[in-house]
Amino acid sequence: MVVGMDRDDSTPKRGSPDEADEARPQSEQPFEEPVRLPIEGILDLHPFAPKDIPSVVEEYLAQCRQAGLLEVRLIHGKGKGAQRAVVRRLLANHPDVIAFADAPPQAGGWGATIVRLKPL
Repeated sequence: MVVGMDRDDSTPKRGSPDEADEARPQSEQPFEEPVRLPIEGILDLHPFAPKDIPSVVEEYLAQCRQAGLLEVRLIHGKGKGAQRAVVRRLLANHPDVIAFADAPPQAGGWGATIVRLKPL
C-alpha cells in the first residue's frame, strides 16, 4: 500500500495498491475510496494492517515534514511490542529523523513514539 497526497485537500490518501491488493478481487478490496488522513502530527496506526505500517509511516512523516510539522506522535499501542519494534526499526534508519523516544505518560507512554524530524 502507498499513501499519497491529494493536492486538493492536503491530506494523504491511499493509492497505488501493492501487488497483493491488485491480485485481490475487487469485492475483497479493503476500501473502495482512498483513505484520507489529516496531517496533524498524530497518527494512530491501529486501523492499518501490519504489512502497511512501514509505507504509511514513511509517507506520513514526509507529509508532516512538507507541512512544517517537525514533531510527530505515532500511536502503535502497547500490546506485545511488535508494532513498536517495526516503527522503531524504520525510524532508526530514516534519513529525515533526528530523534525518537517514548511519548510522555499523558500522551501514551510506551504505546506511542514521539519523532523529531529534520526541517526541509
